[in-house]
Amino acid sequence: MGSMQNRSAESRHGISSTFGHEKCESYLIFRGEVSLGGGFRTFLYFLGLAYCFIGLSAITARFFRSMETVVKHSRTVVETNPSTNEKTVRHEKVWNYTIADITLLAFGTSFPQISLATIDAIRNIGKLYAGGLGPGTLVGSAAFDLFPIHAVCVVVPRAGELKKISDLGVWLVELIWSFWAYIWLYIILEVWTPNIVTLWEASLTVLQFGLLLMHAYAQDKRWPYLSLPFARTERPEEWVPEKAASSDQDNNVHVEYSETFEINEDERGRIIDNFSIHSAREADPAYQNVPQRGRAECSNERSSTKTCLGESHVLSIWKQQFVDAFMFTEWTKLNNTCRWLARISWQALLVPWRLLFALVPPYQIAHGWIAFLCSLCFISGVAYIVTQFTDLISCVTGINQYVIAFTALAAGTSWPDLVASKIAAERQTTADSAIANIACSNSVNIYIGIGVPWLIDTLYNFIALGEPLRIKNAKGLSFSLLIFFCTSAGCIAVLVFRRLTLGAELGGPRLWAWLTSAYLMVLWIIFVVLSSLRVSGIL
Repeated sequence: MGSMQNRSAESRHGISSTFGHEKCESYLIFRGEVSLGGGFRTFLYFLGLAYCFIGLSAITARFFRSMETVVKHSRTVVETNPSTNEKTVRHEKVWNYTIADITLLAFGTSFPQISLATIDAIRNIGKLYAGGLGPGTLVGSAAFDLFPIHAVCVVVPRAGELKKISDLGVWLVELIWSFWAYIWLYIILEVWTPNIVTLWEASLTVLQFGLLLMHAYAQDKRWPYLSLPFARTERPEEWVPEKAASSDQDNNVHVEYSETFEINEDERGRIIDNFSIHSAREADPAYQNVPQRGRAECSNERSSTKTCLGESHVLSIWKQQFVDAFMFTEWTKLNNTCRWLARISWQALLVPWRLLFALVPPYQIAHGWIAFLCSLCFISGVAYIVTQFTDLISCVTGINQYVIAFTALAAGTSWPDLVASKIAAERQTTADSAIANIACSNSVNIYIGIGVPWLIDTLYNFIALGEPLRIKNAKGLSFSLLIFFCTSAGCIAVLVFRRLTLGAELGGPRLWAWLTSAYLMVLWIIFVVLSSLRVSGIL
């Protein structure tokens, strides 16, 4: 891969297709690739691209588990009643639910696009023109997030099961900021300083991410004058497994979670976890006794389960990760030969990725932070390999790189978003995180994914060159933004229609769920086709 990196941008991008024109002299691993036929090389590179997408899916599952562990972390607050000397140990969540969605979930799943755009900016630092691969991928990623991911999430719940957004106020705030992000991008490209990005425009772009966080937090806390007048319904404070939620519903019991939960210590030294379980008839407190012994060495989980992890235990878990990489699960349950072979073949494909990602430390360490950060590094590494395959496909086929950025590259780097939203739609009792991740990811794509690379380039140009930063193919990007606005209005309209008729954005009768999914995919195809035709100069 080193030889690929050392070649000039012209060698990577400017050579015509081997289909009747000049041969692409770039290669990925060894020079012998150049002697292969153009069609065969294209097939191999697309195959490698698809395999990278599988890797992104695998590492995202591990990232999501580590993120869950980070969000579940709580801090202990001890209060003493001055009159009775009774101690109350209260465990408060460190992370606010809404802020976790915007930062940990959205930022983490958008990290492939962010790292790609940053690498593209660093490659072009000192030049008058900003790299176009990053912005093209991020705009295409926004469309992929809005249409295909919604299309997947709407069919994830079981037939007849409905999952709705419980906090419409927070979702609307996130949605407004995500749409404003793309309006802001259009203003930069076409209104204030056409085809040019100034230092203050780049700085304001990054600053608006902080404003989004503050506004979303104000809405979550229902601050007066800063929040929308929407009441919150039964929103969970954890990513509750679907089976547990279904079991509670079957028993006509609803568990109400709060942002703080208390542990009262009585005169006999017992610790009692309190949280309310509300039945259809009455509300009764449920108490679970937890022995006081060993509480200093152990960490309290939300359900008052205590986990003591010694150093040797952590090492054994880490070792087991490598063992599990070679394990083929559930093959004994498959009595059909074809299904058995398909499952074995699929798991055999995953073995290299599983073995590589087993290097990620167990999520039980440091409340999941080390696994979270390591997962981001692996996501960035796989995303970089994806860009190399994209360069080669463009070189061999002669397809405009913006077209590949809008389609294959946007889809590939957005794969973690799809997996994270799908997992959230499966495991949560509401649609908040699944849908909020989409709106938040689109905001992160602009405010951070484009804002930070532009800030790097504009700052360097301002200090070293005294020149503004120019944007390649700004007209094509502006046209794509207009198409995105039009098609996204159709997406939001169908979500509102489902809320008014079915009472939920996700799930419902199978036929309607699949019709909604197909409609959203058609919107995505319209965006991709029109944007590609415009960028290629055909439209």
